[in-house]
Amino acid sequence: MKKLILMCSLVFSAHLFAHSGPEVPEPMDLPTLMQAFGWDMDTIEIQTEQVTDDLHVLFGAGGNIAVNVGDDGVFIVDDQFPQLMPKILKAIGDLGGEGVDFAVTTHWHFDHAEGNLVLGPEGTWLVAHENSREMMKDDHVINLVIAAYEQKAYPESAWPDITFDDDMQFHLNGQTVDLWHFGPAHTTGDTAVYFRGSNAVHLGDVFNNSGYPFIDAGNGGTLDGVIKFCSETLARINEDTVVIPGHGPITDYQALVDYIDMLVVIRDRMLKLIHEGATLEDVYAAKPTAEYDEKMGDNTGFINRAYMSLTHRITR
Repeated sequence: MKKLILMCSLVFSAHLFAHSGPEVPEPMDLPTLMQAFGWDMDTIEIQTEQVTDDLHVLFGAGGNIAVNVGDDGVFIVDDQFPQLMPKILKAIGDLGGEGVDFAVTTHWHFDHAEGNLVLGPEGTWLVAHENSREMMKDDHVINLVIAAYEQKAYPESAWPDITFDDDMQFHLNGQTVDLWHFGPAHTTGDTAVYFRGSNAVHLGDVFNNSGYPFIDAGNGGTLDGVIKFCSETLARINEDTVVIPGHGPITDYQALVDYIDMLVVIRDRMLKLIHEGATLEDVYAAKPTAEYDEKMGDNTGFINRAYMSLTHRITR
């Protein structure tokens, strides 16, 4: 199933179309949304894939979790859901770790950060971009187009303890781990996490390898930003880098190149239509994603959120 996750708060620019954007569906609660996604927390099993001796990826429900285990402790990227935390901790234990010392969230969306509700009170150091921390402090509606979810504010115990603006580094377990932010993309607070010793980068939902990306255009995300964020990351890695997406299987440098190329082609087609006065319905009818749909799947949410981001430009 193609999972596209989340949306953006935007400032309108005068030179583009001043409309209110596509209608937002009535927000669901989390149990109803999980049912819509087909996520049964009781039956989901955590699968583990090795990247290097000390770096693994856990697959369950929601965002992929990177796990680095070593003498200095356990460092993870993203943490899925509280209901899965016993299974996640068992998988980490099977890798030789005990508990979680540091948890970076690539962004504030529930399927990547909800595990903070368990880890924070247990003493894990929570880390995120400063914008993600701010988003976790308040309620926000995430418009997934086929559905919407109102993510409630987290308690203070689940807010990140450590934040950064553009970049920061960790030095642990024999690794140098870089955290990078390149401006609004999937959200306004995305983080790419590069494990130098393993030559592997986790991009969160800026890079979706299970379908078209979800752009949280109702909360500040932009298609232009996704392209920029991926391009900036590409410039800092190399052809041998392992690329860990927010969703979908682990892949490689060339897959990220192809992803960027695809988004540029679609963006340019959509902008041409928009400057000719196309409505969202006109853009759907023009099929700007046609040659990619067989591989990428349903384009409904992607075109909707991309159109929103291209016609409601962020000025900050």
